[in-house]
Order: sequence, then C-alpha cells, then structure tokens
Amino acid sequence: MIVPPQMHGHRLDKCLAECIPEFSRSYLQQLLIQGDVSDSGRVASKASAKVQAGQCLTVNLRPTPQAQAFKAEPLEMDVVFEDDHVIVINKPAGLVVHPAAGNWTGTLLNGLLMHHAGASDLPRAGIVHRLDKDTSGLMMVGKTRAAVDGLSRQIAGRTVNRYYLALAEREWRRYGQLVSVDQPLGRDPANRIRMAVMRSDQTSGKPAKTLFRLLDGSPQTSLLGCKLFTGRTHQIRVHLAWLGHPIVGDSVYGGHTTALMQRQALHATRLDFLHPISGAHLSFSSALPADMQQTLVEEGLYYNWASLGPATFDPSAG
Repeated sequence: MIVPPQMHGHRLDKCLAECIPEFSRSYLQQLLIQGDVSDSGRVASKASAKVQAGQCLTVNLRPTPQAQAFKAEPLEMDVVFEDDHVIVINKPAGLVVHPAAGNWTGTLLNGLLMHHAGASDLPRAGIVHRLDKDTSGLMMVGKTRAAVDGLSRQIAGRTVNRYYLALAEREWRRYGQLVSVDQPLGRDPANRIRMAVMRSDQTSGKPAKTLFRLLDGSPQTSLLGCKLFTGRTHQIRVHLAWLGHPIVGDSVYGGHTTALMQRQALHATRLDFLHPISGAHLSFSSALPADMQQTLVEEGLYYNWASLGPATFDPSAG
C-alpha cells in the first residue's frame, strides 16, 4: 500500500487503520508486534512511527485464532433429543460452548459442525443460548434457520422455562423459602472477567431476574431451585453471591472449592419450550452429575430433581 497524502505525518497504526478499514485496529497492531508490517523491506514494528505521503508499506495478513476456530471437530455429545430441527444436549461441566480466547478448539460449536452438515450454514452453528464452561446441564440448539429463529424468538419473549439446581454456601436463614431477586447486572468495573449487581445510578446494568426456592438445607449449605426470567451472563452465580450465598466451588464469586466440587455446583436440570416448527410442548430433565450428587450425600441433603418445575416456584407450594 502507498501512504496517501492525507495520512502524511500520522502514526503508523492510525494510517493502517484508516487505509485498511476492514480489519480492527487491535488486529493491525498485533501484526505490527509480530513483525508483519514492513517499510521498503525493513520491519516496521513501532506503532507510533510517523508515516510520509508516498511511503510504500507491505502488510502480511495472518489468519486470527477466531478465523480458524470455526471448524468441525469430533466431540462426544450427550444428546437427549434430536429431530430434523432441534437438538437438546446435556452439557458436561468443563465443556466450552463457543470458541473464545483460551478455548479456540474443542468447543460445543466445533462438535456441532461435525455432528450435522447444516450447522455450517447457521449463525453460531445453531447455538441460541449458553451455559458457563463449568455449569452442567441442558441446552437447546437449532438445526435449521427456521428453528434457530423460532427458538431465539422464544428466548427473547421469555417463554423458555429454564430451571437449575444450585448448592449454595451457608444456611438460608435471612430469607423466606421463596425469594425473588430483581437486580440489574453488568460488567464489574473493578474486574472485567466478573459480572456484578449494578447500582441504580449505573447505566451499564441490564435487567436480570431470578427466582430461588429453598429445597433442603444444613447449617453449612443450602440446596436451591433456581428459575431464570432473563439470561444474563453468570446471572444465578452473581445473584446468589449478592444475597451472601455464593455457590459452592464458585471461586470467582466467593465460593470455596471442596474435594468433590472443583467447579461451581450449578446444574441446568430442566428445560421447557415449544418446538419451533410443530409448536409441540417439549420438556426435558437431567439428573445431577456425580460431583454434585456426591456432595449432596455428604451434606445430608436431598431433593427429587425430576420434580423441579413450575409447581416448585408457586408461592402457595409447601
């Protein structure tokens, strides 16, 4: 590329960003760091260097990790239900749903691209919602564009019912058996990898509502049923930490790991929605994984996970 007259005297990184607008400035800065920008054959790695009109620059473009992440890979999936339009998957703890920094391969998206040919023509391979890496349980995925659009409309309309079981720290003393938390969530300004409840004067928060019911408890722990009304990042984890009951094993939000629970004790145990094509009501349940089940046994707690559902969160329920 030839530096145009209007960029004379500007910084090298700004010149690249202006002249190659189809790439982000951060990507072009990374190319500079890697030595992929040269001036008449000499490596130009100083972003603040001033360019001159007519100067000849060569930029060697390299594929990003993101660009190479969307490839089919074999993945053993626990498929609970599948037809021509929808897949319901029981996700194990430790499986990342979508490629991101630090996890560009081995994700659920990579497995879906291998699982069926149509996934490559769908946004995010048909994934319409996510579970955190270390949260286990049920997820729905669209296999056709019509199904993806239909499922997405249900999520946006809040007609998908998602129920979780969580094992929280401390005895559930201060609150009634049924607790509604309606607190906005946003990125924690002090730690960008965390989410946080936002104050009323902070405009970055998004509405978030979770309903909790105490199912069983001990002086050390509380077994809770959780119903999502919104689907914000880390919603259940942050709302419970805000209540003073972080999830067992959730070190990001103040929970403590144990010999059995090396991840947050949170499981998406039930999923109810309408089939996006036929309109039939679909309901699926998933048993607790071994680490959570064994932890409940150790704590002397019990709940019939298969009975978790709408009646659990009825205020008149016992």
